[in-house]
Amino acid sequence: MATTKWSIDPTHSQIGFKVKHMMFTNVSGKFGTYDATVTTDDENFENADIAFSADIASIDTANADRDGHLRSGDFFDVENHPKLAFKSSSFKKVDDGEYEITGDLNIKGVSKTVKFPVEFSGIMTDPWGNTKVGLNIEGKINRKDWGLNWNSALETGGVLVGEEVKLNIEIQLAKQA
Repeated sequence: MATTKWSIDPTHSQIGFKVKHMMFTNVSGKFGTYDATVTTDDENFENADIAFSADIASIDTANADRDGHLRSGDFFDVENHPKLAFKSSSFKKVDDGEYEITGDLNIKGVSKTVKFPVEFSGIMTDPWGNTKVGLNIEGKINRKDWGLNWNSALETGGVLVGEEVKLNIEIQLAKQA
């Protein structure tokens, strides 16, 4: 069986997240620089092999001070850990258009196995004849599992930054010739 290679289309993809701020509102962010390699058996995505990385320095929450703090040793420690990475160990079909991805997520030198649902939007041909695939991955992680422990207590009780990070990843892949 032939293998097919896919590359991420960064103009139609977004690696987003959100975290509770002061325990009642969400702060959203994204990574601006990232890469992925995907290999499938022909155009069958079941058992796809997926490797992804994002440059921590490209984090963007629309606030330069907050972004600088996230890059610091209090959080991601970009000087010692410039990238986060994910490598799949399983990509399996659950139902029509629904998959589940399992793999190792490495942040700040800590690797943990994670599992997320994936919405597979199907295979389409764009107006220029390119074969494209859409994937949406949503999930949750606890930032403290990867050593992102910084926080500040609030006078009214609670903490400044929530532990749960919600992921919203929209990826469009382009089939390589």
